[in-house]
Amino acid sequence: MAFGRGSVEFDEAAPLLEARDVRVTIGGEDILASASLTLGRGELLAVVGPNGAGKSTFARAFCGLRRPDGGEVLWKGVPLARLRGRQLARVRAYVPQRAQVPTGVTVEAAVRIGRSTHLKPLQGLTAEDRAVVEESIARARMQGFEDRDLSTLSGGEMQRVQIAIALAQGAPVLVADEPTAQLDLGATAAISKMLRELVAAGMGVVLIVHDLALAAAIADRVVVMSHGRSIATGTPNEVLTSQLIGDVWGVEAELVHREGRSALHVEWLDDH
Repeated sequence: MAFGRGSVEFDEAAPLLEARDVRVTIGGEDILASASLTLGRGELLAVVGPNGAGKSTFARAFCGLRRPDGGEVLWKGVPLARLRGRQLARVRAYVPQRAQVPTGVTVEAAVRIGRSTHLKPLQGLTAEDRAVVEESIARARMQGFEDRDLSTLSGGEMQRVQIAIALAQGAPVLVADEPTAQLDLGATAAISKMLRELVAAGMGVVLIVHDLALAAAIADRVVVMSHGRSIATGTPNEVLTSQLIGDVWGVEAELVHREGRSALHVEWLDDH
């Protein structure tokens, strides 16, 4: 795929995203010391770890929202440093943990803004663009909410709008930072099902999440982070062992899988 002036050529055979030994230093402190991941097409990759492990910083770094101080990030084989704003928006969409919710903006208007990366300056939406906006709202299950002001939406509804905005970009990768952190069980299940549907349609999804049970239930692979480092990568069954959970989170716990369902069994209280 080429882009006019200062164009780049993406390698369609390369992984959607490769981040190798990424480092971020803030105020002289290494927030990320060495973080790595690889994302393929049609894959949901969960990045998990305790609070302060560097998960969100890592996401912002490989998404180009914070400049890495070391390491390498490649989007479809192209170094992050070579990608300008619109080029980067064409390959990845980012859903922040805490989105700003302006008043006076409707759901449809917000999703149209997400489509703006495909427009030239002063160009209006084409019929194709409007069709993509409509489809994105439908895929996020927000039909009937088009005229609702963003400030009137619930947390779960707002997360679905954020995903619709991301889908309108038409990018092959969705990066979602804790999209279920403040949602109830029903909304969490709805968002999780939606993410799996996007993966089934061929997208790559990176989910930043603290909920180990959720990661185990919906992720194809997980990356475990601790103290600014990625320390383990693999399937949930391979990586989220009782030993690792104890070492990283400091609790006695195990993942239990039964009839297609998973649960995290935690030793909450010591026996006396």
